[in-house]
Amino acid sequence: MISLTACATGGSDPGGAVCPPVVAYDQAMRDRAAAELEALPENAVLVRMMADYAVMRAQARVCAS
Repeated sequence: MISLTACATGGSDPGGAVCPPVVAYDQAMRDRAAAELEALPENAVLVRMMADYAVMRAQARVCAS
């Protein structure tokens, strides 16, 4: 077990977590992204990936506050 933790880059103290930055997009870019997503087929994998990305952005915002 010691050998597995020797390569860890972060500490085990959750209080020292580093929050990733949340990139801000202007309204025009968000509108364009929404239109492009709506144009994709309903079963497009990119739609699922973007939903996952939205969750990660929300988590990063909570982490930073």
